[in-house]
Amino acid sequence: MSSEPPPDAFSAAGLAADLSAATISKKQLKKDARKAEKAEKAAQRQQQQPQADAEDPFAANYGDVPIEEIQSKIISGRVWTGVGDLDEAAAARSVLIRGAAQAIRPVSKKMAFVVLRESMSTVQCVLVASADAGVSTQMVRFATSLSKESIVDVEGVVSLPKEPLKATTQQVEIQVRKIYCINRAIPTLPINLEDASRSEAEFEKAEQAGEKLVRVGQDTRLNYRAIDLRTPSNQAVFRIQCQVENKFREFLLSKNFVGIHSPKLIAGSSEGGAAVFKLQYNGQPACLAQSPQLYKQMAICGGFERVFEVGPVFRAENSNTHRHLCEFVGLDAEMEIKEHYFEVCDIIDGLFVAIFKHLNENCKKELETINRQYPFEPLKYLEKTLKLTYEEGIQMLKEAGTEIEPMGDLNTEAEKKLGRLVKEKYGTEFFILYRYPLGVRPFYTMPCYDNPAYSNSFDVFIRGEEIISGAQRIHTPELLTKRATECGIDASTIASYIESFSYGAPPHGGFGVGLERVVMLFCALNNIRKTSLFPRDPQRLVP
Repeated sequence: MSSEPPPDAFSAAGLAADLSAATISKKQLKKDARKAEKAEKAAQRQQQQPQADAEDPFAANYGDVPIEEIQSKIISGRVWTGVGDLDEAAAARSVLIRGAAQAIRPVSKKMAFVVLRESMSTVQCVLVASADAGVSTQMVRFATSLSKESIVDVEGVVSLPKEPLKATTQQVEIQVRKIYCINRAIPTLPINLEDASRSEAEFEKAEQAGEKLVRVGQDTRLNYRAIDLRTPSNQAVFRIQCQVENKFREFLLSKNFVGIHSPKLIAGSSEGGAAVFKLQYNGQPACLAQSPQLYKQMAICGGFERVFEVGPVFRAENSNTHRHLCEFVGLDAEMEIKEHYFEVCDIIDGLFVAIFKHLNENCKKELETINRQYPFEPLKYLEKTLKLTYEEGIQMLKEAGTEIEPMGDLNTEAEKKLGRLVKEKYGTEFFILYRYPLGVRPFYTMPCYDNPAYSNSFDVFIRGEEIISGAQRIHTPELLTKRATECGIDASTIASYIESFSYGAPPHGGFGVGLERVVMLFCALNNIRKTSLFPRDPQRLVP
């Protein structure tokens, strides 16, 4: 019996295939025809554009700048003006500026507005087609074709607007005479800066009006950090961070401290514990330094009476919290002690009061910018910093209904509550808590003379969160070896450190603070990732 289909089956199948092919063919032909038509029109436009530009007597006043023109080809000697320097005093003056196209608004074929941004400053540029101004309708069209965030050069005349400008920082306009695009951004950005710059108040207002605004999530911001950093609040945050670092250096230099740079590749843990990033160093086990602790102490042993360091710190802790990072900028200091470790506390007192005053007096614009997006109350602090013992602190908590293990450490919740209690009782959000239990401090911390269960150590708090840990250090090799062993540290991995104290070492103490945490708490921001340029936490290694 044959398994072949009857002839009719072939005919039916063949006919169906032919019809299907014909249908597909017709559809494809129509599709190809449309594509060809579009391509032809595009080609015609391209052919017409040079002709139109050739007919435009002002064609030289605008356009995309070829890459070869900005490959350090010439030094023209042209004078550039910063957008932030444009004010009423510059009226009627011709200026040359560069910025990112933050907003482009066509009004008509003969008029358009382009807002340029340079760091935290914005200015409105006006294009009006006019033969006298050297501006053509083609030039206006070119300006409106720019994509947001494209880098643009503008030459023009500064003018005063008839009414105050609400959308820009500068209260002047630029009457554009020339406009050139240096580098075009892609047409659709992954983050809209307008969305990324919104405050909670704007979201609440929109919600009440039944509108829905786009909220840019933290992960999205960090994934596209190069764009996110352009928001006014981010620009302000990192300018404030720079000022904190500068003031830290300036103040300590004025107190005869010497800046040092310690190695970040070390043979053993600098803080104790297992929270280190381990690696191989030419066949030897090594790790990234958790702090410059051992080396700043060795510098004191080396005859430097007072030292400080600003540098990276690495912590391999799986802490997915609002205040922890795996890499941050450490501000560390170490100094000889003549009599009492309160000498270190006094340095901290003067240092941070100086930093707070400096920020309040010299960073008003930046603080106001942050406050617009992330509202906060100015930090309350005393001219002479409050000091409380650890026992006084836990007693305050106990009286408020929170029990703390007397020889344990404060958890985050307890720190927050103590911060509120101190603010209510003493009117300050910045204070020092000293004489911590020895068991919760690093191995190199000096025990108290009257009770070895406690230590000559302290923490410093801002808005109920710890920002500084410090102490008098052990300066005798015997006690240092004993404490290292008790804390589970192999003394052989830090032998050179311990040995340095056998050559004669002065009593000394110091402290360390995270730069990002200082800025976060001074500005009352809700997450330390907002104050880290490119954060490294347990989940993030890029960008």
